[in-house]
Amino acid sequence: MARVCYVCSKKPMFGNKIARIRAYISGRSKRKQLPNLQRVRIQTESGNRRVRVCTRCIRSGKIVKVISGI
Repeated sequence: MARVCYVCSKKPMFGNKIARIRAYISGRSKRKQLPNLQRVRIQTESGNRRVRVCTRCIRSGKIVKVISGI
């Protein structure tokens, strides 16, 4: 399963990690920032489904979580 949000398709971002000392020479290396994904159960037309959703989509109410135990 890929590290991609089910709702907004947020993916990992790539960039450079810059060292504090000698940043102007060659103090750079590759880095990856991962999105904060959570596995949640959501309601769909076909039934319940477990997907990976970023916390921003959960907070904004873009998904309907399934309430367990009822």
